Amino acid sequence: MSKQYHIYGIGAALVDTEITLTDTDLTRMAVAKGVMTLVDEARQKDLIEYLSDHLVASHRASGGSAANTIIAASYFGCDNFYSCKVANDDNGAFYLNDIHAAGVKTPSHITPPAGITGKCLVMITPDAERTMNTFLGISETLSVDELDLDAIAQSHYVYIEGYLVSSMSGRAAAIELRKQAEANNTKTALSLSDPAMVQFFYDGLVEMIGEGVDLIFCNRDEAIGFTKTHNLEDACMALKKYCKQFAITCGAEGALVFDGNELIQVPGAKTTPVDTNGAGDMFAGAFLYAINQGRNFKAAAEFANHAAAKVVSQFGPRLQPQQHAELKKGFFN
Repeated sequence: MSKQYHIYGIGAALVDTEITLTDTDLTRMAVAKGVMTLVDEARQKDLIEYLSDHLVASHRASGGSAANTIIAASYFGCDNFYSCKVANDDNGAFYLNDIHAAGVKTPSHITPPAGITGKCLVMITPDAERTMNTFLGISETLSVDELDLDAIAQSHYVYIEGYLVSSMSGRAAAIELRKQAEANNTKTALSLSDPAMVQFFYDGLVEMIGEGVDLIFCNRDEAIGFTKTHNLEDACMALKKYCKQFAITCGAEGALVFDGNELIQVPGAKTTPVDTNGAGDMFAGAFLYAINQGRNFKAAAEFANHAAAKVVSQFGPRLQPQQHAELKKGFFN
């Protein structure tokens, strides 16, 4: 069946600011390293004030995990749709302009309300690890009102950001999106997003998954934490209870993917990491693009590994538009 969109995504709309710092800075600020922590606006302001003499590592960018994935897939060549919530402020206008410039459509029935658009402070240490402190702002109230039912029905895949589990209305929107997809023969993909989400919101993630989704994206720590196992082998077995297929990223070691029949180890692409922010998001975007082009899981993971390796070799969670075309050479002729 021919559908209008390749992927319909849903997630938090966050304007990212990246700053380089040291592990000592994180300790002094009492910030937990390597995870996403939700903070209020006052706490985020305090952190930015502390870091006022640090260099900003990348320009302001429209972010949020699922948005990074949807925008990447769009620049590779997918026709995509995205549901999010921004406020009627400068960051909100910037965010929508940025996502529309990538060719991604958003619900036409939404007028941004008064409020504050969400912001994410991304802190990069010398080991290239990313640590995020997020003020969700109006994104915390993302709800079923932001869904576009026609676009869901007209999509081959929906892609659900696991971070939505931390918001009551966001979780309800994710569940309704999955149900609408299932009713319209649209495949369902979900990202576990972060070890902290898995640790603190397990029950909500299970609720979002329901009877099972078609495809789960996660990294090794998220897979082991979510399945409450002790090693990757056991996690792979346990994940099959929640999805038909999965893709587990393993950093420099590459990825482990399950296509419903076979478990395939795909080696990583060599790179010198500078900033790991956005690696998993890029992997998912490149992977979804490849399977929408009819590639098998092994080929899709090879392409996704190369795309993720490219993104971690530079600052920022996404590539420049022209870099997507360069990456496709040799994989898509």
